[in-house]
Amino acid sequence: MRLSDFEVEVMQLFWQQERLSAPEAHERLGERKGVTYSTIKTIIDRLEQKAALVRGAKEGRTIYYQAKVKPEDIQKPMLRSFIDKVFGGKRNSLFVHLIEDEKLNSDDIAYLEKLIKDKKKQLKDK
Repeated sequence: MRLSDFEVEVMQLFWQQERLSAPEAHERLGERKGVTYSTIKTIIDRLEQKAALVRGAKEGRTIYYQAKVKPEDIQKPMLRSFIDKVFGGKRNSLFVHLIEDEKLNSDDIAYLEKLIKDKKKQLKDK
């Protein structure tokens, strides 16, 4: 599933809260981003068409929507696409940028080391 940057921002609202109406989504994001209610509603409709959101309960005339996909369902394909576009598909270039990032702290490095250790074990066990 491919989502635009703005569609991802809208999805983040639904991942943070179990259900939202279009007016609530506009209140949380639209005003901050300077977009109209109709823009937010159009994005919600698109996300529903892409099966990222589903209609939930209806209270009066208000329709509530819920996320149908988890963040990781979106993150993995977007990351692959990003690596292909920005780094020409070369993961090593991404790793270099991540490691050289001055914001990386010792906890981040320890976590990366654990991930690498676990991945090596997983590959060895195959």
